[in-house]
Amino acid sequence: MAALGALVKKLWSVRRFVVLLGAPLALVPVLLSLPPKEGRCLYVILLMALYWCTEALPLAVTALLPIVLFPFLGILPSNKVCSQYFLDTNFLFLSGLIMASAIEEWNLHRRIALRVLMLVGVQPARLILGMMLTTSFLSMWLSNTASTAMMLPIANAILKSLFGEKDTSKDMNRENEENQASLQQNKLYTVPTEMQFLASTEDKDLTEEKEVTSDTLSDLKKEEEYKTNIWKGFLISIPYAASIGGTATLTGTAPNLILLGQLKSYFPECDVVNFGSWFMFAFPLMLIFLLLGWLWISILYGGINLRGWRTKKSNVRVDAEARAREVIKEDYQKLGPTKFAEQAIFFFFCIFAIMLFSRDPKFIPGWASLFAPGFISDAVTGITIVIILFFFPSQKPSFRWWFDLKAPNTEMQPLLTWRKAQETVPWNIILLLGGGFAMAKGCEESGLSVWIGGRLHPLEGVPPPVAVILITIVIALFTEFASNTATIIIFLPVLAELAIRLKVNPLYLMIPGTIGCSYAFMLPVSTPPNSIAFSSGHLMVKDMARTGLLMNLMGVLLLSLAMNTWAKSIFQLGTFPVWANIHAQNDTSLSTAVENVTLSALNKI
Repeated sequence: MAALGALVKKLWSVRRFVVLLGAPLALVPVLLSLPPKEGRCLYVILLMALYWCTEALPLAVTALLPIVLFPFLGILPSNKVCSQYFLDTNFLFLSGLIMASAIEEWNLHRRIALRVLMLVGVQPARLILGMMLTTSFLSMWLSNTASTAMMLPIANAILKSLFGEKDTSKDMNRENEENQASLQQNKLYTVPTEMQFLASTEDKDLTEEKEVTSDTLSDLKKEEEYKTNIWKGFLISIPYAASIGGTATLTGTAPNLILLGQLKSYFPECDVVNFGSWFMFAFPLMLIFLLLGWLWISILYGGINLRGWRTKKSNVRVDAEARAREVIKEDYQKLGPTKFAEQAIFFFFCIFAIMLFSRDPKFIPGWASLFAPGFISDAVTGITIVIILFFFPSQKPSFRWWFDLKAPNTEMQPLLTWRKAQETVPWNIILLLGGGFAMAKGCEESGLSVWIGGRLHPLEGVPPPVAVILITIVIALFTEFASNTATIIIFLPVLAELAIRLKVNPLYLMIPGTIGCSYAFMLPVSTPPNSIAFSSGHLMVKDMARTGLLMNLMGVLLLSLAMNTWAKSIFQLGTFPVWANIHAQNDTSLSTAVENVTLSALNKI
């Protein structure tokens, strides 16, 4: 028995190597059971899907496999594959990442966060709302992971001022040990700056809290459970808000841009999805979901007490809220007066957002109509603004400097240096996007998308509104265990062909699939933001599962509502568009050719 246990441990320690070598052999039947070119393409896609789900290779390295396998297997020539890794969609995403890097360089995001918290107040429900609003806004422009990592230390500092150091019993210590073991096993993210914030309050405050009179003893007992729940509510609201906020803009999260890139690959004539039209659709959905999520978290964790709405606050709670207000104010004052660089970054950030939104808003002519049609894209707009960041001065220019011979002749520092951008931009995401676009191109050129569409006949009788709900549920469950980027790369080609079979606008199925990838709330391993919150040690898996289940259901229902109401007018979802009809006709002719080739091969046999 001991030998068996040792063997299992050894196999587990080399599991990635086993998957790396075993998966190509296990998928060989795919090559034999499908037409030659389609089978080879499906083989590559399934192999990449297995590597992504098991992380046998780093995600970005797996995304590079089409560069090797597509040419060797005769699916696509290398020049067509490599060009997919630097489409204009990738440069739009890169412009957003560089802008986020400049915002983080000058702490503008922290100033915005603390200012919002000062405005909303220090009552727990209001603070949770302030945290969620701030995190979601930042996540629209920064990455979800960066937004969560920045907001969690702020939340912990406020919690420390509200309740002091969180007391933990032996049971809680055991739960924390289990959590930490789970973190090490799953290689979840940690926040190294959290303890610095937790230790920022002096021990004197803790001593004063312990020296209470007998009159407040009963209050303290009631506060203990309330304190634990509020602590969990704070920590769990931040990653959820980051995931929700990232859906509001095209650059907010990678799946949104993968949708845009695959639309250009499958339906080159489709021009209804851009930064402005997506924002008009997704921003109201994000706000509604955020407010409902806030209500659910606040009710579940005691931020809003429906029974004791008019009950007078205890003295302990009043004092704690006063301390929290001081902590927020003190942190804001530490930032000092607003610097010239912060003002400049905020100005260019506003220009960045306004120009992207107004390029082609659809309901009125945008500024891009002043130029040749088809020449100006969102990537042109984004890169134009971020280039300015690399030479615009970070110090206020002074004309006196030119005439002051004694002034120091130091080199002007720009708002952002290339070294800083190189260190902070997650270049692996650019490769992931490219891998997704290469897969989509391979499916199209090999005829695999047509072959998949031919196997979707049983689904043709499903009503489109039901299909939207089912698709969102399936993808939301799948992305609980797999990367949202890998999930949408795998599912979008299938959704595009299913829409053609159902004779509905492809966006009617592809948009819910894309947004559904971000609705992963139930497990710590579902998203990096969930992992960061879980790594604090104050949350258990059952907390996320209980809270996330209803969040997932709300997301599915709200997304279905949005797709059947205001999205119809924004994306013209009520009709089968011409650009999709052209694709369907091309697929029909290609399908006929594939069938003829297959039949002739069988006749020879």
